[in-house]
Amino acid sequence: MTKRAAIILAAGQGTRMKSALPKVMHPVGGRAMVDWSVALAESSGCERIIVVCSPSQAQLQAHVTENLGPDGVAIQETPLGTGHAVQAAETHLAGFDGALVVLYGDTPLIPPDAIEALFARLEDGAGVGVLGFEADNPGAYGRLITHGHGEVEAIVEARDASPEQLAIRLCNSGVMAARADEVFSLLSRVTNDNAKGEYYLTDIVALARADGQNCLAVECAEADVLGVNSRLELARAEAAFQARRRRELLTEGVTLTAPETVFLSYDTEIANDVLVEPHVVFAPGVRVESGAVIRAFSHLEGAHVGAGAVIGPYARLRPGAEIGRQARVGNFVEVKSTRMGAGAKANHLAYLGDGEVGAGANIGAGTIFCNYDGYRKHRTEIGENAFIGSNSALVAPVSIGAGAYIGSGSVITQTVPGDALGVARGRQVIREGWSVSYRERMRAAKEETGDGQ
Repeated sequence: MTKRAAIILAAGQGTRMKSALPKVMHPVGGRAMVDWSVALAESSGCERIIVVCSPSQAQLQAHVTENLGPDGVAIQETPLGTGHAVQAAETHLAGFDGALVVLYGDTPLIPPDAIEALFARLEDGAGVGVLGFEADNPGAYGRLITHGHGEVEAIVEARDASPEQLAIRLCNSGVMAARADEVFSLLSRVTNDNAKGEYYLTDIVALARADGQNCLAVECAEADVLGVNSRLELARAEAAFQARRRRELLTEGVTLTAPETVFLSYDTEIANDVLVEPHVVFAPGVRVESGAVIRAFSHLEGAHVGAGAVIGPYARLRPGAEIGRQARVGNFVEVKSTRMGAGAKANHLAYLGDGEVGAGANIGAGTIFCNYDGYRKHRTEIGENAFIGSNSALVAPVSIGAGAYIGSGSVITQTVPGDALGVARGRQVIREGWSVSYRERMRAAKEETGDGQ
């Protein structure tokens, strides 16, 4: 396969977002939009990926550098159009001999097969591949002027289009592919003689055809190339992602009883025969094995749920939660950085942070792993088949042995051996008749003061 590279255009200021955060760093499906484009390039086999940024986007530059290294950032000093932005990355690809695709940092939902189809056009001999879509309302989109079997004669920007051309519904997504050396050669001949006075990347199509090269279109759905320039469009992109991912899960054998109320992330993994009840949020990093049940109003992030486990309702799994097979995490239970063994139970009103709960152990209501001393986190270890009575506080670091019992209401600060009983609470005191005398004293005081309260 020919070597591949990608240039991702991300230098736009995104003023309509009205945000201190660079536009392309706003998330869709729990992942920054620019990272969607980087992941798309990686999945398409691109060995070189360059993100074009503005000089003012220090936060974006740092983000890209963290993921791609300093060679992954190119700077467009002055915003003079898409063609000029691609040229800003030319030195980063000096000596690169292969195919180049131009992507956009604010277009997060392009499917990999669309990019693969563009590269296939090049393999079949096309000089330029263009990704287009049929728009319901073409509006300000550039139009693809085609003939024959997807042959592109030109791309005309809406500002420069004739009335006949504006009637065309096949629109330009902006995504294009060609040999890298050919892209930069063609761009060197592009002028800014247009309504905006900018250097359009799209002009390379007409130049390539004038050179006798064939330019071919690849079509995808309009939702696949949804661009984001405002919060409203960001919400639309999120809705499109959620709808797509829900359909995929339903097709794969996951039951969503109210799909429109379940929210997923880009990396959510849910196996077949999982039941997800209404109003569940899957933040990034969640994997759920077959047969599990996620009950309503639960929130999961960075967690692994084993086969047949039951989560919720109203449960919260935080990063590092590992829930074993057939385990149960019930209503108003929070689990963080804790592994629960097979069949372990915490059915209600508990906080389990930084610990290990052995298989078959039972965690009573109101139990707290006191894991933080104000400076450091400490671990709580609970052995298999241990029983923790309700309203217990386990002050970490502490260990409860296998089969041990903890009396309700205890504050446990020391190791409890296996099969032992641990109780740490004040002894109950009973004073016969105390409440009678107390009421009499209170009644007399009220009569003396005239206090009606």
